[in-house]
Amino acid sequence: MRAAWAAIVALTWAGALRAQGADSARAPDPHAAQPERPTVATHAFTVAPGWVELEAGVEHDALHGAHTLLTPTVLKFGLAPRVQLELLESFVHLSGTTPGYSGLGDLGAALKWRILDGAPVVGHFAIQPSLKLPVGSARHGTGTGTTDVGLLLISSHQFGAYELDVNAGYVRRSGDGSEAPRDATLWTVSGGGPVAGALGWVGEFFGYPGTSGRAGARATAAFLTGPTAQIARWLVLDAGVVLPLAGAQPHALYAGLTWNLGRL
Repeated sequence: MRAAWAAIVALTWAGALRAQGADSARAPDPHAAQPERPTVATHAFTVAPGWVELEAGVEHDALHGAHTLLTPTVLKFGLAPRVQLELLESFVHLSGTTPGYSGLGDLGAALKWRILDGAPVVGHFAIQPSLKLPVGSARHGTGTGTTDVGLLLISSHQFGAYELDVNAGYVRRSGDGSEAPRDATLWTVSGGGPVAGALGWVGEFFGYPGTSGRAGARATAAFLTGPTAQIARWLVLDAGVVLPLAGAQPHALYAGLTWNLGRL
């Protein structure tokens, strides 16, 4: 473990030195939208310091007669070069096999830090620790009733105008495991790019490995795909479907936007 941490520290310092030049060479427009939507994955890039970006959407999930309507919303704040703060919340409406209920979901916060740029194998590499607070109702199903601490590893690669993002994540939850598994993991592989003019396309494979405990479940996997539209440099729209591949994964339809609101 000590050797592994030493390697991580060495890569971090080396990547930071490379990134000082890489950021200026890349020189992104700070007012250009950088969608993390619509995929489950995120990319390694961050909002420019002092700028704010909004991601908002609507999603309908259907599984075994139960229906869930979500409005996932994320505010992203650029804190420093290669550092971004995210605040996440969603309105949730449940219907179908259970009595209808509407309310807020759990509240989340995450800090993304890109520590490497153009590194061998991992490319642009970021880490994203996160915290989720039990604002939603565990009784009615809009929340897990647990406080969660997570860590996401993010690797992004650019091939001209196209991008490939690979994520791996781990979550540790409070509680006794009756409402939600104490430990959970996530993997994603997504890619996208332009098709013609303002039209683009994204595709993603993602999965949640099996969990244990009283609330444990079998592994799930799904495929997400759909078009994007660059309305302006600061506004991108998206829509598409989520198709289950394995396990109790809902079918889903989604639509949303990424809007760079500007400098604070």
